[in-house]
Amino acid sequence: MPHGKIQVMQTGNDMKNRCEWCGNDPLYIHYHDNEWGVPSHDDRHLFEMLVLEGAQAGLSWRTILGKREHYRSAFDSFDVEKIAAYTDDDIKRLLADPGIVRNRLKVESAVRNAREVLNIRREYGSFDAFIWRFVEHTPRQNAWRSLADLPARTEQSNLMSAELKKRGFNFVGSTICYAFMQAVGMVNDHVVGCFRREEIRKMGK
Repeated sequence: MPHGKIQVMQTGNDMKNRCEWCGNDPLYIHYHDNEWGVPSHDDRHLFEMLVLEGAQAGLSWRTILGKREHYRSAFDSFDVEKIAAYTDDDIKRLLADPGIVRNRLKVESAVRNAREVLNIRREYGSFDAFIWRFVEHTPRQNAWRSLADLPARTEQSNLMSAELKKRGFNFVGSTICYAFMQAVGMVNDHVVGCFRREEIRKMGK
């Protein structure tokens, strides 16, 4: 989840009620209004968000959003099969790329995690089928009113983190997993009063 307060406020030129973390940042507003919390079942997008949430560790989500398009270029549009086949030369290329977070552990984890996603696909048919099990394939509809209500992790994110780690994934702590769940719509954490909350709820039916 992006950092910042969660109470609703009117933001943007349209003055819609939004989760307050948007502020008046156009990048945040676009992400909030069009993507955050939308249920996703596309393996490529799910892997992209897992990589980006891991890359955020210790940084702001605004930083990652600002680098997102370059990430897509550098990481072959998050094609899992291509990334799983990356060599040491690819790692060196990425570590020399100023358009991404040049942290060796994070870069290497993206490659390692891609290889583990392929293993999951062989077992479950898709990464989607595997990952959505943690919410029984149905988005959880929350009704948070303030930052004080919002958890950093849940029982479901704990279980997801534990199983991913067991399978060899890196940068998948419970807090990262919960942020991932928020991003891909496994949970609807738009707060009460935000115009997107009801729109997202209808998508989950």
